[in-house]
Amino acid sequence: MELEQFESQYLQKLNPQQREAVLTLDGKILLLATPGSGKTTVLVTRLGYMICCRGIDPRSILTVTYTRAATQDMKRRFAQLFGEEAAAPVEFRTINGLSAKIIAHAGSVHGRSPYTLWTDEGEINSLLRRLYQEVNDEYPEDGTIKEIRTAITYFKNMMLSDEEIGRYESRVERLPEIFRRYQQTLRDRRLMDYDDQMGYALTILRRSPSLLEHYRAQFRYLCVDEAQDTSRVQHEIIKLLAGEDGNLFMVGDEDQSIYGFRAAYPEALLRFEQDHSGARVLLMEENYRSSQEITQLADRFIARNASRHEKSMRAVRGSGAPVHLISVRERETQYVFLIEMAKQCKTETAILFRNNDSALPLIDAFERSGIPYNCRSFEDTFFSHRIVADMQNILRFAAAPKDEALFMQLYYKFGAPLSKASAQAGA
Repeated sequence: MELEQFESQYLQKLNPQQREAVLTLDGKILLLATPGSGKTTVLVTRLGYMICCRGIDPRSILTVTYTRAATQDMKRRFAQLFGEEAAAPVEFRTINGLSAKIIAHAGSVHGRSPYTLWTDEGEINSLLRRLYQEVNDEYPEDGTIKEIRTAITYFKNMMLSDEEIGRYESRVERLPEIFRRYQQTLRDRRLMDYDDQMGYALTILRRSPSLLEHYRAQFRYLCVDEAQDTSRVQHEIIKLLAGEDGNLFMVGDEDQSIYGFRAAYPEALLRFEQDHSGARVLLMEENYRSSQEITQLADRFIARNASRHEKSMRAVRGSGAPVHLISVRERETQYVFLIEMAKQCKTETAILFRNNDSALPLIDAFERSGIPYNCRSFEDTFFSHRIVADMQNILRFAAAPKDEALFMQLYYKFGAPLSKASAQAGA
């Protein structure tokens, strides 16, 4: 397809910044896409330009996205614009999917895969529950297990040393020891979890120059979406694959990084020009999603971030309703305000909350006020709350006093005046 035809069909509706991002292909490029600036449209159109207009082999393009859903959505949108035939050879993968491909390849070269991926979340949680009991001599709550899982993800994605893990601040008692035993158990069983998968893929690429060269030759063009949510180990994999001479197109915005607790590493965006020789930084600053009032206020607020690239948001849409700032200091007063606001809502309205525990009093208030609501995974949130779970277990044990597992759980929870040996013998 000639450029004139491609332009009339696909580029006319793009603004100058979007157009530049689509047409810039070679070298290391960081596209800083502010909220609502149409980054997915640009990514999909750029892929079409590479394949249909520049004649680049689609098999030499690897597009990495943050989630499976995003992967499927991008492939679907690409196929809708440019056809199934053009979409079929392009690889759309998550970083875990890419890591699995690298590990499987290494396994075929050496005759077997060194480790098996452990996907059973229930079994992993059971192992961590047992290890916590062994280390701390008490039964962990569901929230504690979630906190351990989050910490493990953070340790592995940030590639922390044993010394750094030892300094990690956590409410979980003796967390480094639990982590050490968890890793030893995985090694003994020749298993890896999803976070190990990326670490092993990185190790393989570092230790096998021939395999690394194979992937560099196969994927001459790398496109990475949601780069602000990509972890340190993921950035290391991408950096290795791109090499000195590869073509890397990374899309993200450090201002939108919210997954630091899961080891998101937006620092890689700030260091992009230092880490990649000859790199270029492009901007997409026009916001198509929000009104001028929202965009201008958000832009002034975001500009307070200390570590960021210089950029701004400009609203394409016209003026809308004014933005009101309401200061409510006490949590109880916040819930009263939200209930009164909900009573006045005539359309579907969203309430954002910091964590699941914060939603419980609000849900209770909605129930008491007769206000219709929908909360995702409400039952899981409520019935896994530590207080509710304890009450349920007491009632269950009262109904089934011969339940050994429940007895031991209550023993650990409430510190019954029995020795551990006596409790286990009685159970």
